[in-house]
Amino acid sequence: MTAPGQGAQTPGFLAPWLELPGVAERLGAASELAGCDLIRFGTTADADEIRDTAVAQPLLVAAAIIAASALSGSDPGDVPADAAAGHSVGELAAGVIAGVLSADDAMRLVRVRGTAMAAAAAAEPTGMTAVLGGEAEAVLAAIASTGLTPANVNGAGQIVAAGTLADLEAFAAAPPAGARLRPLQVAGAFHTRHMAPAVAALRDAAASVPVRDPAMTLLSDADGAAVTTGKEWLERIIAQVAAPVRWDLCMRTMADLGVTAVIELPPAGTLTGLARRALPGVAQLAIKTPDQLDAARELIAEHLADSDRHSHGHLPEWRLIVAPTSGTFRSPAGGGDAAATGAMVALTADLGTVVARGGQRAVAAPWPAEIIEWLVEDGDPVSEGQPLVRVQPREGA
Repeated sequence: MTAPGQGAQTPGFLAPWLELPGVAERLGAASELAGCDLIRFGTTADADEIRDTAVAQPLLVAAAIIAASALSGSDPGDVPADAAAGHSVGELAAGVIAGVLSADDAMRLVRVRGTAMAAAAAAEPTGMTAVLGGEAEAVLAAIASTGLTPANVNGAGQIVAAGTLADLEAFAAAPPAGARLRPLQVAGAFHTRHMAPAVAALRDAAASVPVRDPAMTLLSDADGAAVTTGKEWLERIIAQVAAPVRWDLCMRTMADLGVTAVIELPPAGTLTGLARRALPGVAQLAIKTPDQLDAARELIAEHLADSDRHSHGHLPEWRLIVAPTSGTFRSPAGGGDAAATGAMVALTADLGTVVARGGQRAVAAPWPAEIIEWLVEDGDPVSEGQPLVRVQPREGA
């Protein structure tokens, strides 16, 4: 079960859902929590009005929760599914579906998230540009060399560069070979360091939110990993506001898990489109209107895993350590001394540095871990948020 992120909304997309019994009342209550009229914004507002970050984010989360409730026939946390994932703000809806937090708490948090991100975007002229096509490594290197961040790595030849308007202009003047650039109509550089003030605001708001461990496989945008505790999930979605979205890695984990069908909640289409190209042979259904709910239930009944597989026992528990900034990766002691594959590293172990124009940032292990695979070498250019090494967390390493 997947929930889309900002940019998926279209004028009037909620209108058909208001024909279902009880939806108007639910949206009315959600509007109170979100601080905006979700019914009006989802039915009669124009494209410019719903582009506002403080409006779009609550609207998207509410829509996914409403559709999940309709699909289950009761509570959004009762949707029969093996896994849940959300793109950017869609992670809040995925958390509700996985039983990590209540629908009301999701609306409270998205109100703070949307408002804080809008405020952070207004502090400095920033933006985002979609890079379509081109060789992925060349695109990432070009983004890093211009001081930008790959804010969304969506797979299927789609990467979104974000940063200051001046850096975006420099990037557009010398685009990567074979790539087409499409500036996005967004308010700022989401999922980059420019959103740091919003991280602090969301962390304060989340301090009093109760969470539970997920009742199904719940994937994280940070690195595609399955998160097994509510505490870790909450910290990840807070940090994600200023960190790149790795939807490509979420889809890789879906493939590793043997996912056979992907359902996208409204306003659907974006994520199923990516899955169509990245997950060949996997069935997709984009739920746009309530008349598709029966088809969704049939797809679930056909593809839902047996109950004995509906657990966390088979999850890939590896994690990725990513670049803290854009620049050049240097192994410890200047090269050649990176921890070898299979080595055990201690908490806060020195794994190298990223040398940037403003200095250098250390790369450290957030957990005791075993090195599974290095994804970069000494001297490689890297972008902020780019995976550097795959590790397996270990107790007592």
